[in-house]
Amino acid sequence: MLKDRIPDVFRKAASVADEDEKRRLLTFHIVGAGFTGVEMAGELAEYVPVLCDKYEVDRDLVSISVIDVLDRTVPALPPKLSAKVEKRLKKMGVRVLLNTRVVSIGEDFIEFGNGEKPIHERTGTVIWAAGIEAADITGKAAGELESAGRGRIKVDRYLRSVNDEHVYVLGDNMFYIPPGEEHPVPQVVENCEHSAATAAHNIVCAVTGKGEMKEYRPKFHGIMVSIGGRYGVAHVGTANTKISLPSFLAMFVKHFINMVYFVQLLGWNKIFSYMKKEFFTIRHCRSFVGGHFSNRTPSFLLVPLRIWLGAVWVFEGVKKILEGWFVSPKLAGFFNGANQWYNSILNGTGGAVDGTSGATPAAADAVGQATAAAADAVSSATAAVADAISAATSVAADAASAATPAAEAVGSVGKAIINFDFLGLLRVLFVSGKDPANAALGDYAFKLDVPLINRMTDDLILPSESFTMFMQIAIVLAEILIGLALIGGLFTTLASAASLVLQAMFVSTTGLYLSTFWMVFAGIAVLIGGGRIFGLDYYVMPVLKKKWKNVKWVRKWYLYND
Repeated sequence: MLKDRIPDVFRKAASVADEDEKRRLLTFHIVGAGFTGVEMAGELAEYVPVLCDKYEVDRDLVSISVIDVLDRTVPALPPKLSAKVEKRLKKMGVRVLLNTRVVSIGEDFIEFGNGEKPIHERTGTVIWAAGIEAADITGKAAGELESAGRGRIKVDRYLRSVNDEHVYVLGDNMFYIPPGEEHPVPQVVENCEHSAATAAHNIVCAVTGKGEMKEYRPKFHGIMVSIGGRYGVAHVGTANTKISLPSFLAMFVKHFINMVYFVQLLGWNKIFSYMKKEFFTIRHCRSFVGGHFSNRTPSFLLVPLRIWLGAVWVFEGVKKILEGWFVSPKLAGFFNGANQWYNSILNGTGGAVDGTSGATPAAADAVGQATAAAADAVSSATAAVADAISAATSVAADAASAATPAAEAVGSVGKAIINFDFLGLLRVLFVSGKDPANAALGDYAFKLDVPLINRMTDDLILPSESFTMFMQIAIVLAEILIGLALIGGLFTTLASAASLVLQAMFVSTTGLYLSTFWMVFAGIAVLIGGGRIFGLDYYVMPVLKKKWKNVKWVRKWYLYND
């Protein structure tokens, strides 16, 4: 097995004193520069530095060669991409020998060349990747059935042997040239999948005598080759139009197609395990995005952040109960006050003067034309409430929470820094309640004003007192439950997701102060596996996952199931 042999030769080389023998052990020859050969060479070239560090072997002692009788690598690719593959291999330290025929292979040597006298080189490992042989049963059948190309059975348009219509052949074992094509179908996965569906249909028709047989008309979407985990090339598209993708784009398409394939075959959970392996836990930067997504910070360092985020949510929920959210409607002031605060800044009539921290912008609810204005900022980890009560000539300010900035009299002009309307579907607001020269972080507020959400709020939630009370109670309970779950590390992924949903809701209704955006980033930080360290998820999730896998319909549908 190569998986065991490659580290083993490095282990042996590390204990050998003779340099010539050391070099022989660390010499690798790969025969074949097709798909398998170049991918093997790329993986090996990336693996070698890791093994050299592990076994303290000099990298200069390692040699990797790719040999092929053809004139370019991966001939199924367009010539330009083949050239890119060869260039990449050489850049990785791989010697590429094309137009070169392997003459002989021994226990510790290989002979190859173009002329009469072959070149003899000592080697420690020869990896044969020169083409695909047909299966043994196909090879035996080729003795009686017409075949071509290393034992592949020739088939007709229905995938039956040209000699016996009772024999169906598909995948890598079939030799078939589609009408209008010059070459036989390639021995790739897509051909196997497409031919299998056609053959299965035709066999059913032949056995039952019902239905009409289908001709095999393959429409391949292209091919891609990875040279290690960081680089690849692809020639993909529709049956008639294909484009060449180098490097980053090729690797992106590769991983995307893999995930689509896993969804169809193994279920959604396989996507998470695939992404975890390929991006989030991969070592030595062996990814096309380098090691930027691979976790390096110990997870236990996120525990204080998770607990503090939970504590803030609990505090805000309890605070709302004390403010009467279970007793009387508060949402009208909650939404309208914040809107009027933004409008006062956008219209140049005023803004909130004093703000230190909070989940939403301070709200100013100006009521009355000639005699009064009032602002009432009510705390929450998520929004500010403006409940202005006008009197004859007074201004009332009621700061109801330390988590929300107080809103003083409307009169100090703030500033709209960003006011962008996207086709009437979305409005992005970024404002300061004070003059930017004097503003602190808690004076800056961000809001995504969505007309659709505004209409739902005005037409569905606020007109009905019972619905308003339902929403208020739901918000309070959600805040408390999210907080308790985060503190205890129970169902942390769901709790973090719910936290982000609430924050998104508040951004699109009342907005958020920049000083409160830490809650958004904290929710993202503990979203995946945040409760597995010093949390109840450490005990609960393995049990639940085990029970989930045993549910019949889950196993049948491959839902979150490896």
